[in-house]
Amino acid sequence: MTTVVSRSELKQLSTEETVALFKTLETARIDEMDGEYAATMLKQPSLFASMNGVVLQANPIMPWLCKAFRPVDGETGRGYNTFSLFGNVVQRFPMHTLIAPSRYDGKPAYQLVYRAYHSFCGEIHMVDEVRRVAPDLYLGIGTWGFTHSQRQVALPFILCLLYTSPSPRDRQKS
Repeated sequence: MTTVVSRSELKQLSTEETVALFKTLETARIDEMDGEYAATMLKQPSLFASMNGVVLQANPIMPWLCKAFRPVDGETGRGYNTFSLFGNVVQRFPMHTLIAPSRYDGKPAYQLVYRAYHSFCGEIHMVDEVRRVAPDLYLGIGTWGFTHSQRQVALPFILCLLYTSPSPRDRQKS
């Protein structure tokens, strides 16, 4: 497989090709993930997942704008998702971040663990994994579910750096 380096190339991959590419990538570092990243859903593995992606990203009431991260120390960080609610910026679904073994290949991945905080994403056991495609461009694979098999369904997305920390939209307390 040739290395994919652009957003447009990533958007053309099937879910299986995206997971195969993910396995070849290096993890993002804790100190590297410091800012806001525009989020875009990629091709999803099923009609149900595709519909959820459309509702998330193209929701006219509360569209998903980005994810934001910052290091807490050398080994962990925290982050959140940013949405627009009737034109106002709102931050939801906080996550704890760390480097941990990937569920796909056991190699290190930058993981977003939502269960660390009380939110809808934590209640559905959501965990995202992120690896670097190119400078300021990252491939993520989200998972959620109540059973082991549900949490194996890859839900790919891309992240592109918008702002380095401190972001003009960061309203979270340390």
